[in-house]
Amino acid sequence: MTETATRPSRVERLENEGDIAADYLEELLDIADLDGDLDMDVEGDRAAVSIVGADLSQLVGAKGEVLDALQELTRLAVYRETGERSRLMLDISGYRARQREDLIKVAEKAVAEAKETGAPVSLKAMSPFERKVVHDAVAAAGLNSESEGVEPRRYVVVLPA
Repeated sequence: MTETATRPSRVERLENEGDIAADYLEELLDIADLDGDLDMDVEGDRAAVSIVGADLSQLVGAKGEVLDALQELTRLAVYRETGERSRLMLDISGYRARQREDLIKVAEKAVAEAKETGAPVSLKAMSPFERKVVHDAVAAAGLNSESEGVEPRRYVVVLPA
């Protein structure tokens, strides 16, 4: 049997990451005595796990900082099991989905401004997740963008055509 025949496909690896993450998060919910249902998916090149259910705002935190920390802990749990770095995305109570919608609107406004003025449009500092959403939305609108600055003040610049 060839080496490639025994290696799992990209989708199988991502599904495995989702399973590991779901097990980890289920234990966390049990320990915290919180109710929530887990949904797993593969979105593009990442595993995605969502926790939905009762009021889970304490797992999101103000501005998503608890969610970000839980995502990193979950990625570490996946790394511990697989030995490979994970780019898994975690969403809780639809927080990231709503955030994505808002960021797409910001990107669309910046694209319109760049087209109208012919000048680059700089946005506020954003997290890597936020920048990725904006870059994808700008590309979908037919323009280019780039990240500038240094963490935690890294931001997106939308370039005119």
